[in-house]
Amino acid sequence: MSEKEDIVQRAKLAEQAERYDDMAAAMKKVTETGAELTNEERNLLSVAYKNVVGARRSSWRVISSIEQKTEGSEKKQQMARDYREKVEKELRDICHDVLVWFAVICFLVFPPCRLQKNVATLLQYLFLDMSYCTQYFEFDGLLDRYLIPKATTPESKVFYLKMKGDYYRYLAEVATGDDRNSIVENSQSAYQEALDVAKSKMQPTHPIRLGLALNFSVFFYEILNSPDRACQLAKQAFDDAIAELDTLNEDSYKDSTLIMQLLRDNLTLWTTDNAGDEGDGGGEQDAPTGQ
Repeated sequence: MSEKEDIVQRAKLAEQAERYDDMAAAMKKVTETGAELTNEERNLLSVAYKNVVGARRSSWRVISSIEQKTEGSEKKQQMARDYREKVEKELRDICHDVLVWFAVICFLVFPPCRLQKNVATLLQYLFLDMSYCTQYFEFDGLLDRYLIPKATTPESKVFYLKMKGDYYRYLAEVATGDDRNSIVENSQSAYQEALDVAKSKMQPTHPIRLGLALNFSVFFYEILNSPDRACQLAKQAFDDAIAELDTLNEDSYKDSTLIMQLLRDNLTLWTTDNAGDEGDGGGEQDAPTGQ
């Protein structure tokens, strides 16, 4: 067993033990080899970070609700506020880690001469403040110039663009002010680019394309507060997939039909919400097994 295979096996073991922080750390090491990830490795990476960040997102929602309910008790409200801010920092750090580390790997594998001159500044940003490092990479466009172009298949490119959109969306959930505006723009841009590629290169029934439509529609509903656009995107994806169900192969049938069910569930929920009922933002999806 090679060193890479050993690390992947450790990630699988961590997943079975539901130790997702360990799983994420292992998959980060795999990514740092610089080689393009296999489908299995790509999915392990996504599952690991989805669970790591998902735990914080869930905690943030619970604590935010408690904070709102403690109005009238200044001490309790301050305690809830402090705890929410602690969870927010953890959530931001994880999302920044994903976005920045993608760029760092690309920097190491594809070091442009003009960027080599800025190594000292880069490392200073990297180790002193993760948010500054993220901004640095955004200005230089490393994520878009070097990581995503390295993907050799439409599936890989859409997967990574979707992942970029997802993690900016997670940041948008807790961001405020001008920072939130730029984060939202980054998320929408990544999702839209992924959707453009998916529509031109992938079957409507492909689970990665369906998962993208699902998460992008959640973005419209939750982040942009645009239920009409959310429903339009979800319905179009569902209808397109239904029209080409005969293109589904046995390997992806389970994944694709599961996501189609989530799309339909969200449409039902959002339609009900628009009629005046309260509800959450709907289900989302990150990486179907084996795709």
